[in-house]
Amino acid sequence: MDYDQYSLSAKEWICCASQGAVACALFSYVFYRNLLSFFIFLPFGLCYPLYKRSDLKKRRKEELKRQFKESILMLSSSLSAGYSIENSFAQAQVQLEEMYGKKGMMAREFAVMRRQLSMNRTLEELWGDFANRSGIEEIRSFAQIFKAARRSGGQLGMVITHVSEIIGGKIQVQEEIRLMTAQKQFEQKIMNLLPLFIAVYIDITSPGFFDAMYETAVGRIVMTVCLLTYAGAYVLAGRMLDIEI
Repeated sequence: MDYDQYSLSAKEWICCASQGAVACALFSYVFYRNLLSFFIFLPFGLCYPLYKRSDLKKRRKEELKRQFKESILMLSSSLSAGYSIENSFAQAQVQLEEMYGKKGMMAREFAVMRRQLSMNRTLEELWGDFANRSGIEEIRSFAQIFKAARRSGGQLGMVITHVSEIIGGKIQVQEEIRLMTAQKQFEQKIMNLLPLFIAVYIDITSPGFFDAMYETAVGRIVMTVCLLTYAGAYVLAGRMLDIEI
């Protein structure tokens, strides 16, 4: 699997496109209240699956990174207990399957590596291939260090233990930051929807209150400015909470 590529299923395409169409209907009602605006917005709504695909790819990488952290800790533990590198892989695969199931990403990667080993491929090659497909910096670093340790003939167990502590610590910090920002991200989603809900609520409870905004040229210009301001605030809020380490 190439983790830098994400293919949406037909069900995901339909679901995301439907969500985009509903969002277009809501925006056209709140800001312009005419059918023409809905059809103008609709192409953007139908592109929502492309945005969602990027988000799903990012989430999959985060989950892969978390499983990778667990896998190298398992490898380190097995090597410290005196197992060979091949037996350590076997032990780690069993533990990963227990934690994430046989379809877990790292469980499948370890299964593939073990099969490839029987075809006379080296672990250095297999880790390098996995690192290239993962697109994750921490996995690339581990693969490079693993390759150097195998070539130098040093104490592989000690090297992997040391590297797993460093990389595992970095990934742990990233997870903690995501947990700390999760509440703010939820609050951001609520705040993004709040102006729309307020506009709909006022329109339902006070019919005709916004008529001047939809029936005059000045009103349409004001609503367009409001829409652009809303879109800018939405993008800015998303970037403020997108923390990279």
